[in-house]
Amino acid sequence: MNNREEIWIKTGYEMFAIQGEKGLNIEQLAKEVGISKSSFYHHFGDLENFLEKLLQLHLQQSRVIAEKEKMAQSINPELIQILLEHRNDILFNRQLRINAHHPNYNHTLLISNQLIGKDFILLWLKDTKLPLTLRQAEGIFDLALENFFLQLNPENFTEKWLEAYFENLKRISSKFKAPLDGSD
Repeated sequence: MNNREEIWIKTGYEMFAIQGEKGLNIEQLAKEVGISKSSFYHHFGDLENFLEKLLQLHLQQSRVIAEKEKMAQSINPELIQILLEHRNDILFNRQLRINAHHPNYNHTLLISNQLIGKDFILLWLKDTKLPLTLRQAEGIFDLALENFFLQLNPENFTEKWLEAYFENLKRISSKFKAPLDGSD
């Protein structure tokens, strides 16, 4: 990939992450990168090929996040810092969820979730110390993930919001502990 292609892709990735499909307007992209539209067509041919490059980049970034998750020892501060470091990747994933009715987006989202979710669940179980099976934890995590992306937006994606979100998730999840005396 040459420097101009990289600029187009990086900018397109960021614009999709924030604006969704609206951000993939070639004229708007050209204005943002400061390069003529003809350069876009020279490098990518059309928007469909460009989008494919963005989806490939997202999967590469998902692998990077997954590797970092494997090495994290805690949700706060380590995992929160990873999420903040990969803000655009997380927001891109959000846009894939919003637009999951598109087969290419849905396919990329499924692969991305397989890459990222597994080690997160193990870290979350370790952090919460809940006596859950992996399958139970995966079920709770699926619900929490949907809720996370419903609440998340570019304005609230901050360390403070993430800390509060995970603390609330921990509080809610603690209700899944069985009482010691067998009562409700």
